[in-house]
Amino acid sequence: MTLHSRLLPPMPVAEDYRAHVAGFGPLPGGGPALIAELDRAGLTGHGGAGFPAAVKWRAVAARSKPGSRAVVVGDGAETEPASFKDRTLLALRPHLVLDGLQLAARTVDADRAVLYLSRANDSLGRTVAAALAERRGADTVPVEVATAPPRYVAGEETALVSRLSGRPARPRTVPPRPYDDGVDGRPTLVNNVETLAHSALIARRGAAWFRAAGTPEAPGTVLVSVSGAVGVAGVYEVGYDATVGGIVELAGGALGTPSAVLIGGYFGRWCAAGRAWPVTIEPRSLRRIGLSLGAGVIAVLPAGRCGVAESDRVLAFLARESAGQCGPCHVGLPALAATFHAVAQGDERPAALDRLARWVLEIRGRGACRHPDGATLFAASALEVFADELRRHLRLGPCAASSAAPLMPTPVLAPGWR
Repeated sequence: MTLHSRLLPPMPVAEDYRAHVAGFGPLPGGGPALIAELDRAGLTGHGGAGFPAAVKWRAVAARSKPGSRAVVVGDGAETEPASFKDRTLLALRPHLVLDGLQLAARTVDADRAVLYLSRANDSLGRTVAAALAERRGADTVPVEVATAPPRYVAGEETALVSRLSGRPARPRTVPPRPYDDGVDGRPTLVNNVETLAHSALIARRGAAWFRAAGTPEAPGTVLVSVSGAVGVAGVYEVGYDATVGGIVELAGGALGTPSAVLIGGYFGRWCAAGRAWPVTIEPRSLRRIGLSLGAGVIAVLPAGRCGVAESDRVLAFLARESAGQCGPCHVGLPALAATFHAVAQGDERPAALDRLARWVLEIRGRGACRHPDGATLFAASALEVFADELRRHLRLGPCAASSAAPLMPTPVLAPGWR
């Protein structure tokens, strides 16, 4: 198993601008040739959706016109509680992200560049502000920093567009997509900060270099947040040929016997550890067993911990983080979470499991945004992977492990959407 150091430095020490330029050289020019190189590289988005980067860049470049020039946004809000890859990248190599933002602005002819961060992370904001001060006079398009309210869906790209247009940071229905109708009605390119950092490396080193890692179908490297019952929780940069078990070994191995693994974050799925362990994180391999790397999260649940209790808390978190814009979210998710909680407490009848399984199917695909889809995907995996434990909870009530300290973070976030 190879641990790469393309995006992250070999040692976890922040790089200033002088060290960055010494290590990577000056910033190339960008332009249509860079879009072609991103295409050849096979770079996809690293914010969760995995959409081809070149397609997004080309669409925005084609729509950027005098009087309605494009806006480029680096999304570093990272509102997924189990993910910390973006903040790690920004803390250690902010200039690689800012290079990518500049290249994107030049390539799509943007006159506004924004780095979107969570208001909850003050220290990261100070780090970025210091990096921007170091670059003063070197950038073609000045970069502004905008903050997202600390809400789970505030980092979604249409919520971001709403926030930067002066409205609450709630997702909107699509279409239109941001490349057609983005910030203030202008064509807008939204890329996760990891995607932008990869773009800056491809601009300097080329598609062939990028494709030297990973697999032909899924080239390059990816940052993975590894947490839960592992020796050294942290962010690891690996190729897409890495296996789930191999990544856990890089993180110091599992503590105790792993029983289940959460892949992809809170919009991802639980999977039995034995089934996930040998599978590579290449999207095609994960899809074969119904998984997706999503936000780049691998969280290990050990034997002796209660998957029902962990899932109960996550579902309650997702229900209260609804933007409340449609029935499936405003009514469906609270009902789903409340019934799951009643099962976890032994306060329901066995028929509740059938009701939960039915609601998962009825809610999915009917929301104003993808929030109910992600929540029901997570719930469906909990119903499957922890089926035996759920039936025991129905018969006997909460197990002894239910009172253990939570393994998965479920923060109580500040109210409001501005």
